Amino acid sequence: MRPRRTGVDPDAANAPAITAWTKDYWSALHPTSAGGAYVNFLMDEDQDRVQASYLGNYDRLSRIKQRYDPDNLFHVNQNIHPSAP
Repeated sequence: MRPRRTGVDPDAANAPAITAWTKDYWSALHPTSAGGAYVNFLMDEDQDRVQASYLGNYDRLSRIKQRYDPDNLFHVNQNIHPSAP
């Protein structure tokens, strides 16, 4: 059975090959990236990466967050911080 090309394989013995394939795949695609990210795929990235994922929209979203959630009640996951009033 061929290993799946998703970066995951149930057989731990394939981990080095899957890791190498995943890194090579990322390296090949990264130059064509627009620079954003799908925020639901982010894990423990810092706030800079979250901001970069939204490209030029983060400041606008932060102002909206200030208007509708100034106390940052909805702060779980990749949080958009409310802008300063």
